[in-house]
Amino acid sequence: MAEEGEMTCPFAGQRVLLAAFLLVAVLLAGAFPARAGEKVVLAPEAAKAMETMYSGDPDGAIEILRGLEQAQPDNPQGFLLEAEARWWKFYCTALEVKWGMIDAMKRGKLAEDEAYFALTDKAVRLAQAELAKQDSAEMHVYAGMAWALRARMHALRGENRSVACAGVAARTEFLRALQLDPQQADAAAGLGLYNYYIDTLSGIVKILRFFMGIPGGDKKEGIRQLEIGMNQGALMAVEARFYLAKNLRTYDQQYERAREIFEPLVTRYPRNPIFLLLFGNFSAELGRNAKAAQYFRTARSLSIPDAACAARVREMANSFPEAHP
Repeated sequence: MAEEGEMTCPFAGQRVLLAAFLLVAVLLAGAFPARAGEKVVLAPEAAKAMETMYSGDPDGAIEILRGLEQAQPDNPQGFLLEAEARWWKFYCTALEVKWGMIDAMKRGKLAEDEAYFALTDKAVRLAQAELAKQDSAEMHVYAGMAWALRARMHALRGENRSVACAGVAARTEFLRALQLDPQQADAAAGLGLYNYYIDTLSGIVKILRFFMGIPGGDKKEGIRQLEIGMNQGALMAVEARFYLAKNLRTYDQQYERAREIFEPLVTRYPRNPIFLLLFGNFSAELGRNAKAAQYFRTARSLSIPDAACAARVREMANSFPEAHP
């Protein structure tokens, strides 16, 4: 039975078919001509919404995107980016401190989750409708991102089966995008996230992964792909940088490298409370307490429209002694 909020997974209950699909994909890898340089083209409203969102105002971004959705109802961009804007709101309110690290931790289902899932579902359907007319790397990127956003929400809710389902679906879309255009940086970023996470799983989970038919990953390749995405991506540059830095900190304890990768985010978006909190956290882990205090105090002093996010940001900043004079 499908879990609440779950779009039908193309791989659920079809392990043999999944294995066959992957085999056919490998055999046909060279059967389609690659079209290099097929970049994602952002609508002006989408570009403006992304800047607004990453500047710390997801609600302002959603308002812009609603206009794009009305003006271009067949364009997946508006619905996809609205889901991402909602994701940052969820991420902020789920922040906790564990083992000295700030991150979004698991929480239960909320009523507003369903609107988020509806947006990701619509983005997938719109991308699929365009793909039925003409195969394109760009539309596979949109579909892949929508599945990846679903995976994030399922992970936040602790729904491991659905995480695996959505993650594999996202991987398939990103692989097809790269097959069509090997230079597709956003597809590389999406695949990089899959490769990194799958290869960081514990031994017992890797065994379960094998028996469940979930494709494996390669952490080194994932890091390389995320670096491509953060430097060349149109849609996923910020997210690739954010998750690469956070993952290197969390899973590899590469605190200095994580801080270096993350720093451009707080430089470009100095009013994003999530970026400020995490960068302060990175600085504290390196013993740079004065810098950490600066970022925690700045985050705490921001005027944040979302009341729940504002309260959680103050709580997180106050959790660290460096934040207090």
